[in-house]
Amino acid sequence: MTSGRRKEQGVQVVERRSEVPATAAQVWARASRIEGVNDELRPWIRMTVPRLLRGATLDDLPVGGKAGRSWLLLLGFLPFDYDNLVIAECEPGRRFLETSTMLSMRRWEHERTLEPGNAGTRTVVHDRVTFELRQPLARLPGLDATLASVVSKVFAHRHRRLRRSFTPTVD
Repeated sequence: MTSGRRKEQGVQVVERRSEVPATAAQVWARASRIEGVNDELRPWIRMTVPRLLRGATLDDLPVGGKAGRSWLLLLGFLPFDYDNLVIAECEPGRRFLETSTMLSMRRWEHERTLEPGNAGTRTVVHDRVTFELRQPLARLPGLDATLASVVSKVFAHRHRRLRRSFTPTVD
């Protein structure tokens, strides 16, 4: 498992990579549904989807066009931001690139790639998040670095939850 952060002229980049004990098809089937996304985020955050997209998978979303607005809910009920969701690129079963704007972010890009891991029964999940705060938030000293730290922790949590969802439990 690896992670990293860096800053490029007001732009923050956060990366997380880990190996999941499941095939890429299994990981994609879970991570491409809002239920899977919310399971990764739980219990800290829940993401809504527009009514017309309920039950849809990532593969069903329009590529290059606005998919709609998703609200981010702290602890599952308190709205703290929204995401004007745009899927810029999608390679079903392997990769997506979301390029969205948010209430707090002028730019939010989330790219997830799935690559074969060891023995063909494992998958390397790589998330790369690039963001840039909107004004006047961008002028607040240290806020971008603080949010990069929060985003890094959220994605570490997401990867733990994703790995755990494919790890058999012992009765």
